[in-house]
Order: sequence, then C-alpha cells, then structure tokens
Amino acid sequence: MTTTTAAEGRTGEAPYAAGRILRGTADHVAKLDEAWRVIRDRHTRGLPLHNVSGLERGLPMPEGISSWVLDDEWAGALYAEPVRKLGLEHLGGAGGVHDVTVTNRLTAAIYAAMQVTVRPGSTVIGVSASYSHPCVRRAVRDAGGQLVDVVGLAQFRAALDREPDVSVVALTRLAVTYEALDEPDIREIIRLAHARGALVVLDDAGGARVGPALLGQPRGLQLGVDLAATGLDKYGVFGPRVGLLGGRTDLVAAARARSFELGSECRPVLFPAVVESLRRYSDQRVRDLVASTKKAGEVLRSRLGDIVENTPFIFTLAGEAIASELNRRSGGASIQLAPIEATATLAAVLLKEHGLLTVHFAGLPPGTSALLIKFIAEETVESVGGAERFADMIDQSLTRAAQISTDLAAVRALLLGEGAAAGPDDAVLTA
Repeated sequence: MTTTTAAEGRTGEAPYAAGRILRGTADHVAKLDEAWRVIRDRHTRGLPLHNVSGLERGLPMPEGISSWVLDDEWAGALYAEPVRKLGLEHLGGAGGVHDVTVTNRLTAAIYAAMQVTVRPGSTVIGVSASYSHPCVRRAVRDAGGQLVDVVGLAQFRAALDREPDVSVVALTRLAVTYEALDEPDIREIIRLAHARGALVVLDDAGGARVGPALLGQPRGLQLGVDLAATGLDKYGVFGPRVGLLGGRTDLVAAARARSFELGSECRPVLFPAVVESLRRYSDQRVRDLVASTKKAGEVLRSRLGDIVENTPFIFTLAGEAIASELNRRSGGASIQLAPIEATATLAAVLLKEHGLLTVHFAGLPPGTSALLIKFIAEETVESVGGAERFADMIDQSLTRAAQISTDLAAVRALLLGEGAAAGPDDAVLTA
C-alpha cells in the first residue's frame, strides 16, 4: 500500500482526488477517445488544430532515409549503436561505465528500473520538490515495494532515519509541478542514499534538459545516480514518445531484459527517429521554448489575474482555481466537480471550439489536476494568432465551460461522449 507524507489530502496513486465522472484510468481513456472523435470531426471539416501541449510526439526521421531501413531488424542493426552513443551523451553517461536502453514510453523505463532495483517488501523513498509522478507510485507498487513520498532534503533525511529497510530512492529533479530541486540538495540526497546502501533512480522526465539548459546543473548520470530515465517527447527533443533509460551497465542490462520480458521495449523501427531527435537537440531550444511560453503566459495572467500561477518555467491554472472560476462565471450554478473534472471540462472546450490540444490529454490519467501552459514554441503561439488570441481562446472557453458546468449530463457528454452512461453517484453531483 502506498504511503504519502508530502502533502495533505493526497492518497492512492494520483496526486489529486478522483471525481464521479472521471473516476479512474478507464474514464480518462474514454475521455481521450472522445477527444480523438472531436479531432477527427474538426479535421474532416477543415477546422484548425493546434498542439499546445508542449510535447513533441512525432517521428523526426533522418532526411532521405530508405524505406528498406524501416524494419525492426534492419533498423535495430544499423541504429542501435548511434542510439547508444547519443543516448549516453544526452544523459551524461560514460562508455564502459554506463549503458542505455530505449523503452516504448517513459513510464515503461521507470517501470523496468523499479523491477530490477526494488527489493520486495522494502521501502522506496520518493523525493522531489512536490510529489513523485503517479508512474513512480505504480512502478514501486508492482515491484513489491512501499513508497514513502517526501518533499525536499529535510523530509528525506527524516524518512531515511525513520525507515529501517530502504532499497531505492526515487529522485525527481523537476517535479510534475515544475518546481526543481537545487543541485546541492540533489547531491546530498544521492550521497545519503548511497551511504545507506540504497540505489538511486532518477525520474528525469523534463529535468534531463531543464536541469542543464536552464539551471546550470549536470546531466543526469553526471550526478552519480545509478539509473536515470527521461522521455524523448519533452522539452527540446522532437519525439518519438519513447523512454530513454541509462545508468550502470549491469542495471541497464537487467532493465533491458525485463522490458523485453514485459513487451515494453522500444521497437527498433523507431531507432532512426530516436537518433534524429537526439542529434537535433540543443540546450538553446529549451531556453527558447521557455521564453516563448513566458510571453504567452504573461499575457494570459494579465487577462485572467491570479488564477494563472507561474513557476520559473511554465504557467498553470490549478484545478481548484478552474472549478472556482467556473462557479463564479456561472453565477454559482456549477455542479460539484472535482478539480480534475473542472480542468477536463476546460480542456475539452478548448479542443472542441478552438482546436487547442492541451497537455491535459497527454497523460492517462494526467499527472496533475492543473492545466499547464508549458514549453510552447513561438511558431505554435503564432499559428493560433498570437499570445493575445491564445488568451482570448482560454478566456472564452472558461465562459463556455462555466455554462456547461451547470448541467451534469452536458459535462458527461462533453468529456465522455453523447452515449456515456450515467454513474451511480450522479445524484450527489446535482445535490
């Protein structure tokens, strides 16, 4: 059973409460199916669609690549070594000491890492600036460990003193909330973990690039962790949506084997895209993405006020703030929605009425109940008509979402489709 100590009110695997419409992963999958239906409809009608998720999940193939290469066996043979070389460079690894493997998603990389490091029955301490991603929680659970989640160095010290059997420390440099740990704290956490005999697994989803490019921190493996994982769809790389796992050669070999056993290894036919993405990466692109996001976020904040919060890297609309705003704009007539459902309502309106695909639809379930405005390229902002028009769309969508939020059936249809069945607790929502 997962234990949390990082913040009040968080229980279970997600860092937010489930709703009565969006009750769990199956409902979020149904929500994505409905989003895809909306995308198909807009595409068929010739209406614009814009990816403002801040994620890149395409296939950036090398120019002039032969179709003959696009086969698992040929691509694996020809591109495995470039993947290893560029992957080690990206994660800051050293040949002969470190190795890399590629999985079909970042979640799969974290999962494989925990499968080969967590001792069943032992404690895993998750440490970040806010909370560990739900994928860490699930990976620890399925490896037979118990997660104790803490915030920062001081809480980590206390947990390490308190827990008698710690096999792994799951360290997150850049949290889901886009708050970052300072390098001295990171290094002390790693030192203390190793002194205790624990392995350190770094969930470096976005931190693998934000750390070096924006914070002046070393690359993941240069910090001295045992394993480090990142995703190639996040912040400065160009896709595909795969996980890159690097670290000690023995641990990577074990994780690679386990991922093959689970069927979660990356298909080699994607290796050319992995190589192209890593070749095209630059720290400057990360800095440019943050600069363009700040421009758009500042305009949005000037329009909407304090419901738009910011970190040094991104802007957010918390789920609680969205729910409150929907209720305000509806004259107090909104039904009772969980914060994740309020955010989903806004995200669904943005997609349906303006063709804006937000990061809310990228995770199943999302890692946060907030709507994130992050790492949006300047050309993407311009494609929607500029920062002022982007703010207009969000403002208008809040008003439209507020109107919908007064009707339970309308919210359910918006999120899950017209044929979605009513839930057993619907009467509570209308009370």
